Amino acid sequence: MPIPLADRVIQLAYDPGISPKGGGLPGLAVLKNVVNSINLFGIVAVVGALAVSLAVWAWGHHTGGHQAEANGKKGATVAAGAALGLGAANGIVAFFSALGSQVR
Repeated sequence: MPIPLADRVIQLAYDPGISPKGGGLPGLAVLKNVVNSINLFGIVAVVGALAVSLAVWAWGHHTGGHQAEANGKKGATVAAGAALGLGAANGIVAFFSALGSQVR
């Protein structure tokens, strides 16, 4: 027997009542520490990548190596974007999590 349309709409609008809650599982503090450490490692790696890219850019410019200069510029741009992403990761996730919680 088919389900009436009104019952299907009610099923779609059902709120299961699930929301993020800290302290539900053990190890949350350890997981946060690991993620913070990975973020720090990423930022340190980006600083190194930026330094190498800027050195390649300068070397290519002063030696007339247009390909090296272009690669240095590209590397510096990518490193700057990665730094932006790593620094803003927490805010981006918080923004979209708050946005997602407003969906009804």
